[in-house]
Amino acid sequence: MKIKAAVLNGLHQPYEIEELELSEIRDDEVLVRIVASGMCHSDDVVRQGYTEYQMPIVLGHEGSGIIDKVGKNVVGYEPGDHVVISFAYCGHCDSCLTGLPASCDDWNHLNFHGKRKDDTPYLTKSDGTPVTRFFGQSSFSTFAVVSPSSLTKVDKSVDLRLVGPFGCGFLTGSGTVFNGLRPEPGSTIAIFGTGAVGLAAMMAAKISGCTKVIAVDIHDHRLELAKELGATHTINSKNADVKEAILELTHGKGVNYSVDTTGVNAVVRNSIDVLAVGGSVAPVAAAREMEINTTNDFTMQNRNLVGARMGKAVPQLSIRQMVDFYKAGNFGFDKLAKFYTFDKINEAAEESLSGKVIKPILIMDETYAPEA
Repeated sequence: MKIKAAVLNGLHQPYEIEELELSEIRDDEVLVRIVASGMCHSDDVVRQGYTEYQMPIVLGHEGSGIIDKVGKNVVGYEPGDHVVISFAYCGHCDSCLTGLPASCDDWNHLNFHGKRKDDTPYLTKSDGTPVTRFFGQSSFSTFAVVSPSSLTKVDKSVDLRLVGPFGCGFLTGSGTVFNGLRPEPGSTIAIFGTGAVGLAAMMAAKISGCTKVIAVDIHDHRLELAKELGATHTINSKNADVKEAILELTHGKGVNYSVDTTGVNAVVRNSIDVLAVGGSVAPVAAAREMEINTTNDFTMQNRNLVGARMGKAVPQLSIRQMVDFYKAGNFGFDKLAKFYTFDKINEAAEESLSGKVIKPILIMDETYAPEA
């Protein structure tokens, strides 16, 4: 079928809206009409060449939409279901069976191989050039062929234009706290970086009962929003010594938990140095190599370095949980969003990179309206 998609034809290039051919679904696949898609830093990581992918490629991995067709072997989904699209997983390896689908044995192939297992493409140009699929969906498009494991059904009263980022950015941020760090009520936490991932982590920390939730950033307007969403304290690291400020806030002990969402080595270093004895840090951003003294930084302080790919989440559980928190007024993620029409994708990318917008969301289906 013919679809429209934002194609990246080369590194550092603008997105180009093109007509592509999307292959027919197979028996174990689902066709989703994309209503909207969030833009995530991981999309730009590919665009800037920090990871290698075959070009041309259609990016996008925070899609939401309505199921159009299901393969005959698919159970639990039917046309008309409203869904959020997240990562794909096999469902039967040891990690999947023990509730850790983000550690799936087949993770890389399902999400980043870009083609089917028989090497046929999902997407092609009119001249037959194959186009690489991204993160199991390529949601910068009007339709996507996905695995059922990528889908989470949501109530039709939920605004599909908002919830696509639940599939990655907000899932990663909140899940890192809920599933990775698991802070106890009354504990303290510092969140470095107040973008979408950081603010989701911060809101999760507030829900978890942390009594001191410290947001660290270099942008005052983001720190103001962090206060509005639940930060008990904010620190502008341009104007203050972060370690000194956090030690003062915690009576010289340091925080029990910290999350780095920046990937900046000096900031990652700070996220370790501000930990109390026995504290845990979760670095979730793509960072360059850096030196860590395992003895001094961790062993002698009884500290923990926690990995939490995709927030160690089961999307079908965590996405519904975030929806419930939002309905209860505890997860105000909608305050981070700005909508753009699909043809404004390059403007959205620019405003995201500049820090002007925290969570750009592209609207592919402008006729959509949530049900009352």
